[in-house]
Amino acid sequence: MDAASILVRHSGSLMIAFGIIMLITYAIIINLWMELSYLKKRYRKLIYSVEDGNLEQLIADHLDLIDRYSDEKKSLQKELDRLDDKLRKAITKVSVVRFDAFDNTGNDLSYCVAMLDSENNGVVISGIVGREEARTYVKPIEEGESSYKLTREEEQAVRDAMRK
Repeated sequence: MDAASILVRHSGSLMIAFGIIMLITYAIIINLWMELSYLKKRYRKLIYSVEDGNLEQLIADHLDLIDRYSDEKKSLQKELDRLDDKLRKAITKVSVVRFDAFDNTGNDLSYCVAMLDSENNGVVISGIVGREEARTYVKPIEEGESSYKLTREEEQAVRDAMRK
């Protein structure tokens, strides 16, 4: 038996098999067409149900806003960095020590005020108050130390300020 005779003999079965395959293919195509139609309806509803335009325009507008806010954020970050640099040098640590410089004055009228930045640079101001006169002294402070001799009260004011 050759191939031609086999085909003739089973031609009816082959036709039925091809018919079934075609029906299955048509069923798949119809199913896909229905799903596509359903997705198109949902897409249209999604795109055009937004007030004042469509969803595509709304998304594009929001992307533009995001870009603008990103630029503003960069600008604000630069300003924040600039202010941060300034703040490092600003007086942020202050301490006051009151004391009695002379035995006969009373009321702790003399004082030391230490004013330091975040790197412990600044000044200590001392006011010595007596019955007849008052004197004020200013000594520079660099990294918590002074090139001038500090009194016990000035040292205490500087230490207290550095702890803040």
